[in-house]
Amino acid sequence: MKRRTLKGLLLLVFTGAAWVDAAAQSASGSNPNYLVYTLLAVVALLILGMLIQVSDNLLGIKARQIGADKDGQNYSVYPRLNEIFDSPKPEYTAGAPIISLKKGFDILLEGEAARKRVSAHVKTYAVQPPNYKGISPIPKMEVEVGDEVKAGDPLFHDKTNPQVKFVAPVSGEVIAVNRAAKRAIAEVIILADKEQQYRTLTPPDSTNCSLEELQNFLMDSGGWALLRQRPFDVIPAPGDVPRDIFISTFDTAPLAPDLNYVVEGQGLAFQKGLDVLARLTNGKVRLGLDARGDKAPSAVFTQATGVEKTWFRGKHPAGNVGVQIHHTQPIRSGDKVWVVGVQEVISLGALFVEERYNAARVVALTGAELKETGYVHTVLGANIGDLLEGRVSGDNVRIVSGDVLTGAKKDGAGFLNAFDDQVTVLEEGDDYEMFGWLAPSYRRPTVSRTYLSNLLFPKEPFQANTNTHGEQRAFVMTGQYEDVLPMDVLPQHLCKAILAGDIERMEGLGILEMSEEDIALCEFACTSKQPLQNILRDGLEMMQEQM
Repeated sequence: MKRRTLKGLLLLVFTGAAWVDAAAQSASGSNPNYLVYTLLAVVALLILGMLIQVSDNLLGIKARQIGADKDGQNYSVYPRLNEIFDSPKPEYTAGAPIISLKKGFDILLEGEAARKRVSAHVKTYAVQPPNYKGISPIPKMEVEVGDEVKAGDPLFHDKTNPQVKFVAPVSGEVIAVNRAAKRAIAEVIILADKEQQYRTLTPPDSTNCSLEELQNFLMDSGGWALLRQRPFDVIPAPGDVPRDIFISTFDTAPLAPDLNYVVEGQGLAFQKGLDVLARLTNGKVRLGLDARGDKAPSAVFTQATGVEKTWFRGKHPAGNVGVQIHHTQPIRSGDKVWVVGVQEVISLGALFVEERYNAARVVALTGAELKETGYVHTVLGANIGDLLEGRVSGDNVRIVSGDVLTGAKKDGAGFLNAFDDQVTVLEEGDDYEMFGWLAPSYRRPTVSRTYLSNLLFPKEPFQANTNTHGEQRAFVMTGQYEDVLPMDVLPQHLCKAILAGDIERMEGLGILEMSEEDIALCEFACTSKQPLQNILRDGLEMMQEQM
């Protein structure tokens, strides 16, 4: 590249000199010719531009060689467009670089959780093996119906990795072990004691113990099950050491909980969790911070130590940890990184601070069909019917564990999924609409902004329902996905490669960087009504079998 650039520069100099010489000869014996000076100026500008371009290329090469191009900073001599036209940086970032994502879409729904604590009397809790991808569908049970357990006692373990324990979130009696198709274990249900009892733990000194000793403690205490590995979004294998560990401190999904409220009073456990995670990787613990608002995030996040902080702003899915990984240190072939949720970090820290397995969770109760919204303090795997008792205003509703894009449909007897911190209740859309979108109708969220109401009231929240406004149809190329996914991935081509079973093409198109939550917004925007999240999971499982 350097030789080609130098040859081009010399050719430009000699060509310019020839032009100037020819112009000078034509103007000899006459008055000064302005053409000569014009050509001289043009040649000088071209030479200057070429020198700047060479410098820019060399800076880019050097930045890639040392890996500095992954930190989100601009190492070019040319300013980026967002550096020229982007809104000013918030003062609380103290001038730190901000990764501004231009693609995405915010789905504004009614029923945001009020910033207040609400109470709920939950009687039963469940640990659900299907929540933990990558383990055997029929794990080895360590308890039976009728057994009494303490919070932190092992309930079952994965047959492939028996040292990884999945533990009880509360103390009480095991009242059911429910099974699904092919006798796969779906739920282990515990009737909670009124007075909670905890298994006493003896954690090692996290600052001085060996990596093996630390991992063994986490696997035995239930802490290992709080971790997830990318690619594939599975529980890490024992002995694995991730390249980096990523934590997103904000959520941009529809009606998502405010994590700044969630971590109030949990600063000690959160910091201890970060310290423990730092011992588990040879790389960095990377914290994604929210730069969207006028107010600074919680001091628990901004003042965290021993971590690499990166500021993000933009529409959903800017808060997705997968998007943040892509824009800081992308996953390459052979890489393994771990992701951890904010409340999982707190539980990890509690193992060492409180010397017990504390599965407490702050869950946002959201949705337009609730009489009262807010945040309930409960425990992992809480019964959803108990959480919502007396709060649902309608009869024809859908209850979702999680957000409306990635959550799972539940009934009143269902339980909160392991990694969810939100319950959403919205109207069931099971009615038929004459002429569909062609007829004038109520306001509804749409990426295409087809409806006049989206132009007149762009920031007004919607009272949405679950109607998909159409059925699955031909999988046509529309370019819709790329407009809402801020990643250098071609999601539509990727999904077609998955459907075709083309493993090599799937990897080349970036499947190792993707998880279901990253493609969920594409599914919302899809004209073809394709189940993209299911397709992606099938592809990830195919890839995992090949590796």
